[in-house]
Parts: sequence; structure tokens; C-alpha cells
Amino acid sequence: MRTSELTLGFVPLLDSAPLLMAQEMGFAAQEGLDLKFERAPSWSSLRDMVVFGRVDAAHMLAPVPVAMALGLGGAPAPLHAAMVTSVNGNVIGVSRALADRMRGNGAALDFHDATATGHAMMKSAGDRLRIGVPFPFSMHAELLYYWLGALGYSAPQGIDIRTVPPPLMADAVAAGEIDAFCVGEPWGSIAVNRGYGELILPTAAIWNFAPEKILAMRSDWLAQRPDLANRLIRAVWRACRWLSDPASHVTATEILSRKDVLNVPSEVIDRTLAGQLIVNQNGDERSFPNFIEFNKGAANFPWRSQAAWIAQQMAGRLGLDKSEAMSAARTVYRTDVYRSALAQTSAELPGASQKVEGGIEFRQPAASAKGTLMLERDRFFDGAVFDPSAL
Repeated sequence: MRTSELTLGFVPLLDSAPLLMAQEMGFAAQEGLDLKFERAPSWSSLRDMVVFGRVDAAHMLAPVPVAMALGLGGAPAPLHAAMVTSVNGNVIGVSRALADRMRGNGAALDFHDATATGHAMMKSAGDRLRIGVPFPFSMHAELLYYWLGALGYSAPQGIDIRTVPPPLMADAVAAGEIDAFCVGEPWGSIAVNRGYGELILPTAAIWNFAPEKILAMRSDWLAQRPDLANRLIRAVWRACRWLSDPASHVTATEILSRKDVLNVPSEVIDRTLAGQLIVNQNGDERSFPNFIEFNKGAANFPWRSQAAWIAQQMAGRLGLDKSEAMSAARTVYRTDVYRSALAQTSAELPGASQKVEGGIEFRQPAASAKGTLMLERDRFFDGAVFDPSAL
């Protein structure tokens, strides 16, 4: 097999690991690929790098292809999600001053109770909470809106959402530009390390199994280069499976902490991979099951129901037709491409392309080609379920 070179874009975050590890651990070489990487300073610049062909594919926020399918964001070329590369992995944090006010108002800050923590944050925030997110069309933003809206607060109207690139989130807290943030690791932990903030909740406490990052490709590139796309999907999937094994964490930590990758302390990455985070300057540790997941529970499958959930959230907020939005969203989460790429591997391929979201309390089996697929808990904090076929 002749080696083909591909250029991939990424934002320096822990969940860029599947693309980076595909090259570092030889999974790309197994598929005859040599991966080169372009680091982007922000999600808008990364989106444009893919759209205008500077890179072949990228690690991307799960809602971006959906937003583009709805005509949002102004980018001219559609992007498709060939696979999900990670689930969860985000934290909500606040300034030390706001954390102190929350505790003064009786908040336990136990890292698990989204209802009590949300009320405490909003009641302690003053006139208008200023909260940083990495991009307007992100799971960070969608989960914040869902969380606060379900608690009875006006979101986004009642809060001041500000876009801050992930590596600059801690600096924005230190400068007093924001009171709170929702960001992917390791940048929440870096705010704690520098003494600027405190972590109060993982977004996994809002939705237990939320898609976070995808492997994004332009629709025309995907159509014109299906063999390369399939080889890249397989390489990244193998990297996801490798990352999901705790035995791989030491090696992954050594690579990701390097100056040319994330350039953050190795202990921060190691704790995050294990789901055990230091949340404040006192060194208090909190753990959360499935804090970040790269493979198990069909984490890599691009469920069309997850795209539809994102679309109906956006449509409701922006006054778009929900049915039309969900139909458009389903077309950009490419279950067909994923199935084709992984058909001859050991990957568990679900029998369906969409499911009820939020309905799984405990791990449960699901129909698949091999009959051994187990889906993970995926509850919403308020007990709601999303059935795309009922809407």
C-alpha cells in the first residue's frame, strides 16, 4: 500500500488525542497514512481551515457541522461528521470569588448534583453571570443553555456568554473578564493550577454521555476520496480504542504533555484521563464516572439522534423550524460512512442509526452485528428523554 500524507487540524485539548495518537502509535501507518498536524488557535479558525482546504480533516466540536447544515456561522462549505472521537470531557468552573459566595450560600459543590450547583451558581452570581465558552456552536454552550433553562433560568438571554479560546480561559478569569467558564480539559484544571478558578461540575453531570468532538471532513472531500476517508476513520478508531484502555494512559500522558503538543503538566493529563480532578486550591479531589470516554459504549458512533438533539436545541433558541432542523442535522452525521469504514474490523456497529437519548439508567445491551454491544448510562440530569422519532 502506497503511503498517503494527510494534514489534520486540531485545537490543543486533551480530546485531540485520538488524532494525535493515530500517528504516534502507528495506527495511521497500518492504514498507509502519514499524518501531519496544523494547530489552530480557535475553533473558528479551525473550521475555516477545513472549509477552505488548508487541512484534509480535523478534530471538531460536535455541533459545528449541525450549525452549518442550518445555515449558521457563515461558512460556505458543508462539513460532515465521519465519527465521534470523544464523549464528555468538559468542566464548568467559576472564579474563586464566586466559589466562595456559593459556599457562603450553603452550596456543597460535590461535583455531581447539577440541580443544586446550578441554582447556587445563579443565585450567587449577582446581576448577570458572565460565562466563557470556546465557541458559540459547541456542546459547552448547548449544555449550559439546556442546564440553566431546565432549572428555570432564562438562557441565553439571562446570561452573558463570551467566546474565549480554550488555552486563554484561565487568563480571562484572572483578568476579571468572566465569572465562570465551560471548557474542555486540561484548561479547566489549568485555571485551578494557576490559582484563578475552581471547578464545580463536569458537563457529564448534565448529560451523562454527550458527544463532544467529531472527525470532521468537507462533504466534497469525503465524496471524492472515500478510500482515504475510510483509512483515516479506521486509524482514528483504533486510537480511540487504545485510549479507552487505562493501561495506555501512562504513554498517552507522556506524549500529550510534551511542549509541542499540549505543554501542560503530565499529572493534570493523567488525572483527567482517570476522571479524578483537583477542583480547588485546597487540593480537593473529585471523581466522576465516564468523565471522558474515547471508545466504549459505542462512543465513536455518529448517532443521528445526537445530531437531531443538537439541532432541536439550536432551532428552539434561534426560532427555526425544529423538524426541518433535525432533518438537516441527520444528514451530516454519517452513520453510513462509519459503517462502511469499519465493516471489516472488530468494531461494534449498532443495528440502528438513532436511538432515544437520555433513556439509559444502567449499562444495557443493544442490537448490533456481533450481538455484544453495551451502551453506557446516558441520562439527562432532569430526567428528560429525547425521542427523535416522536417529534
